Amino acid sequence: MSRFTVAKPVTLEGIGLHLGKPCALIFNPAASGSGIRFRRTDLPGAAPISATVSEVSASERRTQLGSGDNTVHTVEHVLAAVSALGIDDLEIEMDGPEPPILDGSASPFFDILKSCGLAAQEGEPDYLTLSEPVRIIDGDSVYEAYPSNDFQLDVTIEFPHPLIGRQSRKFNVGADVFESEMSRARTFGFVSEVEWLRARGLIKGASVDNAIVLDETGVVSGPLRWHDEFVRHKAMDCVGDLALTGAKVRARIVAVKPSHRGTVTLVRELARAGVINRGNGMSEKTEEMPERAKSVYGIEEIMKVLAHRYPFLLVDRILEIEEGKRIVGLKNVTINEPFFQGHFPGHPIMPGVLIIEAMAQVGGVLLMGGMGEQISDSKVAYFMSLDKVKFRRPVKPGDQLIFEIEIIQIRGTVCKTKGVARVDGEVVCEAEMAAMVRDK
Repeated sequence: MSRFTVAKPVTLEGIGLHLGKPCALIFNPAASGSGIRFRRTDLPGAAPISATVSEVSASERRTQLGSGDNTVHTVEHVLAAVSALGIDDLEIEMDGPEPPILDGSASPFFDILKSCGLAAQEGEPDYLTLSEPVRIIDGDSVYEAYPSNDFQLDVTIEFPHPLIGRQSRKFNVGADVFESEMSRARTFGFVSEVEWLRARGLIKGASVDNAIVLDETGVVSGPLRWHDEFVRHKAMDCVGDLALTGAKVRARIVAVKPSHRGTVTLVRELARAGVINRGNGMSEKTEEMPERAKSVYGIEEIMKVLAHRYPFLLVDRILEIEEGKRIVGLKNVTINEPFFQGHFPGHPIMPGVLIIEAMAQVGGVLLMGGMGEQISDSKVAYFMSLDKVKFRRPVKPGDQLIFEIEIIQIRGTVCKTKGVARVDGEVVCEAEMAAMVRDK
């Protein structure tokens, strides 16, 4: 089997969904073996960004690749179309930070790529295969992946809305199925979320023309394309995010309540557990990943950086990290936490000081992990100050705390940060913190 690229350049223009900025996107032919790459033409000298999980820098509400100013946002619809058509090598030029949202689906990208034609070139495509099942849980999202000779996708979603409820759909993913059953499914959102999302700098380009908008009882943006358009769109997003393996996936994927963050986490686990069968006939275990991918930590990696241990290790996973700039981590709050025995009997509430402590530990991973050594054996971070601390609502068993910490200033071993903790997108706590790393 040959590798494929596009036969000729083609262009699409529009505004981005989240940033609301205009962008002209050009699909260009690329050399065999170069893979899928984005290039920001509005940033002179910017390096190309590979469409692989090692380049993921954000996955909340969209998938973002790159670092610093050289980033591309909300790439999942583009990658879904590219992946479904079996394109192996492609350069995607963009004169803005985000592909155009167009009608809110992957169909415009799929249609224009199909119309321009594909060109076969030398070399064999890369495949990711599994020898054993993989299972991950990320908040409410649960994924299972099984060995298969094909790409099969089984998706279930559940929303407390009368038009959605629980929806399930199975797909044997290929170009024809994608075109007829998935590509035209549009992104969707709720009127109740608009203010919160815009406060975070998102959905600046959203409208009833490029998204399904729902109020409490129904759709306010026109008729649906299918009664289950919602689960079809979530499945399409999964196809786009799974393209970040950098290879054609041969597996059966079962996704319950999928999210961009959850699917990116699954891709990382697939890359660790799977085998890439290269077009040159070589197979390679993919446990050794590029540095950015290694920067997303599980609990074992966290314990190599932080000195804390039970019952005072209060961070479960690091989701995103930009070295020297920003970090996102999570804490799953369960009734088994020892502090709930006394705070308070019959009315369990997580102590505010422990929310701050968990926030500081996430920041500590960014600070001490960036020092380039396993710190827990020799160093420890001490609080120096807390400022502008605010508690917005109680945190209870069953909540999942998401911490976002940004570095304000670093001078030597002293670091000042600003942190926000959220549960289900709602701010529960915020603070500015200063800490110093010292020898034990």
